[in-house]
Amino acid sequence: MSEDGVDRTRRRLIEITAGLGAAGAAFAATPFILSMTPSARAKAAGAPVEVDIGKLEPGMMITEEWRGKPVWVLRRTPEMLARLEKIEDVLTDPASEVPQQPPYAKNRHRSIKPEIAVMIGICTHLGCAPTEKLEAGSVSGLGADWPGGFFCPCHGSKFDLAGRVWAGVPAPTNLVVPPHAYLSEDRIIIGVDKVGEPRTEGV
Repeated sequence: MSEDGVDRTRRRLIEITAGLGAAGAAFAATPFILSMTPSARAKAAGAPVEVDIGKLEPGMMITEEWRGKPVWVLRRTPEMLARLEKIEDVLTDPASEVPQQPPYAKNRHRSIKPEIAVMIGICTHLGCAPTEKLEAGSVSGLGADWPGGFFCPCHGSKFDLAGRVWAGVPAPTNLVVPPHAYLSEDRIIIGVDKVGEPRTEGV
């Protein structure tokens, strides 16, 4: 015991014990914290993916990943939406009769909200990756009256800004629209038809 009446050895022992206890508590909490974050395996298996669309400007597109597939999220301008109606006579399935989309996306724009398109960026011919050619006008290899859309360089398939396939190209069907829902005006979730209800079948 020191001159001031404090047993420094005992105090040191208490400090060490308290430190070990805190470290143990943090270690024990780690699995719990990690369990709240979707693992890579869970994402690959189809765990829903949230997407912030608040900063997505009109005419811009981002690519997310769901079930190991690229998912395009495009904010269409009013001009883009207007062009969807004008080209329906050159499309194979303009009314989306083939079920390549959830029922709530069976419309001209193939989405919940007209301006926000959500589709899987994989060609329905042989699984190649189409490239975005969003601007209308003269595009090399696509002609002077290209209305904007997607072009698959592998075998020449073409899709409009709603993912609807051109007639006379190798791809037999429209691009797939995955299940999705709105969490708020600025956030969507891919992989569920309604919030909290994962899609377990189909696309």
